Amino acid sequence: MPPTHDVPPTGHDFATYARTHRSGLIVTARLLTGDPGAAEELVRRTLVRMCARWRRVPSDDADFHVRRCLVRGHLRRLRGRRAARRRAVLVLRIWEGLTDAEIAQLLDCSVGAVRARARHGLKAAGGDPGRLREAYARAARDIVPCEVPLAEVQAAGGRLRRRRLVVASAACAALLVPVVLLAAGRDGGGGGQEGRRGAQAGSGAPSVTSPVRIVAPGERVTVGPGVRVWLTADGAHWSVDKRPPGDDDDRPLDQPGVSARVDSVSGGFLLSGLFHGLSGEPDRVEVSTGTGRTTAKVLVLAGSPGWGLWYTSPPLTERNVRMLLDSGAHERIVTVYDASGEVAARSDSTW
Repeated sequence: MPPTHDVPPTGHDFATYARTHRSGLIVTARLLTGDPGAAEELVRRTLVRMCARWRRVPSDDADFHVRRCLVRGHLRRLRGRRAARRRAVLVLRIWEGLTDAEIAQLLDCSVGAVRARARHGLKAAGGDPGRLREAYARAARDIVPCEVPLAEVQAAGGRLRRRRLVVASAACAALLVPVVLLAAGRDGGGGGQEGRRGAQAGSGAPSVTSPVRIVAPGERVTVGPGVRVWLTADGAHWSVDKRPPGDDDDRPLDQPGVSARVDSVSGGFLLSGLFHGLSGEPDRVEVSTGTGRTTAKVLVLAGSPGWGLWYTSPPLTERNVRMLLDSGAHERIVTVYDASGEVAARSDSTW
């Protein structure tokens, strides 16, 4: 049977948590890696990373953060290997007993991607979950628990924490230098082009704001009359009826693409959709509306720069939507640009 995670309360002391949970982490790491030495090293690296940021880990959600660090640390070293991702899904589902939604949140992918990986992984493993569970149990019984090298882990975690503080301080200093120089230029008279820019900035002219907004998981955002949207780890959600499966956002979020939908709202029609598969943060999303191009507003989750939701604001009129749908397929395009201005993703011409 899978190991129980109902351990006695330990407070939020890292040393107590590490001693209490290390054996379970070793078992999970062994099932992920298949190698005793690699499992020991994976757990050591995980504990070091968690020690470095333990103060920011919620006391009631520590298991999730530690398990996520362990699994993602393993997959990061095996980037691009489908077999490793499928094996991780099977270990989390069959051995750890997590639901598909919990696994999707942990791996930062869609529930559909989790189910697809579980299906392919189980097929490759023989297609029998019971037999696979027995194999996991035999591997767990072969593991001999040992004492956690707590002093070494805490020392390495302290060094990592200090290194991160130095890097963060240097980044803040680099950001502040231009501000200080600009302020010095203004205090010194700000002649020429710099002075004119300062005058324009103080003249009450509207400032240009980014169309990209970072939201919290589950945070409701009103994007049109009667329409609210929100993002979770398994994708985007609309308060209006969804279209039939397969027409919108059921593709895995790690595959490049842009979807689009049209919803009837009070006063017009709302264009929106999901983009995914980016290697970095989006800069803007441009939508062809039949009468020209417009910059859409974008919602993304913090820590998930590769995907998000776009929508047009304000809604389009019925006349514009008719012109859009009557236009050629090459004119109905949604384009996502990255921070360098390059095309990162583009919608299919058939939406």
